[in-house]
Formats: sequence, structure tokens, C-alpha cells
Amino acid sequence: MANPKTHRSFIGSIFGGLFSLIGGIFKGLFWVIRKCLKFILAVLLIAVLFVCGFVAYLTITQYDPEPEETVMPVGNGNSVLSSGDTIKFLTWNAGYGALGDNADFFMDGGSMVYTAEKDRVESNMNTLSSEIGKIDPNIIFVQEIDVEADRSYKIDETEYLRKSFPEMASTFSTNFKVNYVPYPIPPIGQVYSGLLTLSDYDISYATRYSLPSSFTWPISVANLKRGLLVSHIDIADSDKELVLIDLHLEAYDEGDGKIAQTNFLCNILKSEYDKGNYVIAGGDFNQVFSNVDTSAYPMLDEEGIWEAGTIDVTSFGNNFTCITDSSCPTCRSLDKVYEGADKDNFQYYVIDGYIVSDNITINSVETQNLGFVCSDHNPVVMSVTLN
Repeated sequence: MANPKTHRSFIGSIFGGLFSLIGGIFKGLFWVIRKCLKFILAVLLIAVLFVCGFVAYLTITQYDPEPEETVMPVGNGNSVLSSGDTIKFLTWNAGYGALGDNADFFMDGGSMVYTAEKDRVESNMNTLSSEIGKIDPNIIFVQEIDVEADRSYKIDETEYLRKSFPEMASTFSTNFKVNYVPYPIPPIGQVYSGLLTLSDYDISYATRYSLPSSFTWPISVANLKRGLLVSHIDIADSDKELVLIDLHLEAYDEGDGKIAQTNFLCNILKSEYDKGNYVIAGGDFNQVFSNVDTSAYPMLDEEGIWEAGTIDVTSFGNNFTCITDSSCPTCRSLDKVYEGADKDNFQYYVIDGYIVSDNITINSVETQNLGFVCSDHNPVVMSVTLN
């Protein structure tokens, strides 16, 4: 007969060994978990330090323009401007040569970041230059034109247009300059872009005026720093000047930025007009003039489509006319590719145009319907006469 004490001792040994084994397993798991947590925390710390360091780098190196900066004109015009002359204007957002009919864009509800291969950028720029040549304007306002950017394969598009029109004087001012934009995936990368004005007439002097922005740090370090490019042209038989304002106002704010920038533009216009000058502002307003009928292009009920703001034209007073041509759209949405899309069910806008002082007669204004082949905008052409 077994000894009960021996039996209990045996069972106790088994449980004791089992508890020791379980304790060892838990101890081992705790060690592994502790090591994993240390590794994860180390990785997170490195990531946080990298992000903080990168934001610090962008902050230190960010483009930080003065409220007013002198812009040096390049080249000489081939004509002399006199009072009574008729002048043909063209304004065109070039979409940095990469927003043709093959492109959509992630900020407008699409998916693309890099929207064109290098040969397509070159093709778009060739088409843009060719179409401008056919129209043969005296003064050209261009927006979203790259100097050096990853999105346009480091092609200097300003130099391209200057060489395409060698007998025109020109001025350029920066709107977007960041060493590396880190978002989205893949990241945008380097951007150096802005406004280009070309003129058949010599530009006597020019100034860049910084526009107010609603974006704050840290978003502001990798965002646009918009400005007005204001160029002055002497008039041969007058002490007045023709003042040209090339512009590209805010697109992606909540609305306050557009309002502040429009008010700033209004003050510049009135200041130059009060000096007795002829004044014309042109470009991409990213807003609709309240006096323009855009009922042909209603907002579609689709999620993610960008919506333009509205400019109350009465805010400019009685001495200025806000004008464009809405017979065809000046811009199309980038929520999807245009090529092959249903053109009758697409989002269009009328956001490009001009503001003209009342000492200038407006003869005509016409949007050129080019099918958005080389840009997401159509050029708007205007003829005026200096009174």
C-alpha cells in the first residue's frame, strides 16, 4: 500500500515544477515584451526626432519674402507704348506644364501627385508656347510656371517661355519655393514656382507684394507664399504709367485667405489708380466674379470636388471693371482625368479674368477653348485701348 505522504510529495513536486515552468515562461515573455517595447519606443523616438528635425530644417530654410521686394526686369520689349494704343492681353495658368488632359490631382479629389512624364511636360510646354504665338498678345500673364521643381523634372519653364518670345521683356516673382515638400506619398519634393509676365514694351520697374496667408506654422513652411507681381510700363507721350498686376490667389484655404488677399489686391489697385495710372490686374483668382453668369457650370453633387469662392465686385468700387468670358470655362476640375471623360458631366469653373480701371476701354474679352490639352486652364484674351 502506497505511503500517502510520499504520494502527496510526488504531486507537490509536479505542481511545483509546473509552477516553476509557467513562471519561467512568463519571465521570458516579460523579458521579450520589455525588449520589444524598448525597441518600439526607440523607433518612435527616432521618428519623432527625425520629424522635428525635418520641420526645423524646413523652418530655417523656408522662403520668407519681405512685404515688398524689388523685381529686376529681364530683356527689352520691341515696341513703345503710347496713349490711345490698343493692347492685347493674355492670361493663362500653365499648370506647371504637367496638368494636361491626362492628369488628375490629389488636392482636388484625384489620386495623382506626379501627373506627367518628362516628355509630356515638354509636349505641354510646346503646345502652350505655340498657342500663345498664334494669339500673338502684347502682354502675357502666366501663373504656376516652374523654375526648378521635381513635379516638372527640373525644367526651367520661365526660361523656356522667355526663349520662345525673345523680343519681349519679362518679370518673374516667386509664389512657391520649398526645398522639399514631404507629403503626400509619394511626396511632392522640391518646388520653385511663381508668376511670369511678358511684355512687348519695356518694363521700367517691378515689385513683388506679399499677400496675406491664413496658413500658420508648421503647415506654412511647406506651403505657397503667394504674392502680386506688379510691373510698370512707361507711356511715351504721358506722365502716366500702365501698371500690370499678375496674380494667383489662394485656392485651398477655408475662405479667409481669399478674402484677405482680395482686399489687399483692391488696395493696390486703388493706390495705383489714385496716382493717375492705367491699371490692369489679370490671372487666376480662384474665385468667381459676382457679376459673371456661371449658371452653365453648376457645382456637381460629388464628394471631394473643389469649389471656388466668389468675389463681390462692388468691393472694388466704381472705378474698376471685373471681366471675363463665361461662354466656355476657364478651368476644369482635377478630380479625374479629362481625356476620355464624359464632357457633359464634368466640373467646370470661370475663375480666370481681369480687373480693369475705368481710364481704359475694354474692346473685347474671349476665353480660348483649347480643350484643356496642355493645362487645366484655358487662356483668356482681352483687347483694350488706353483712353
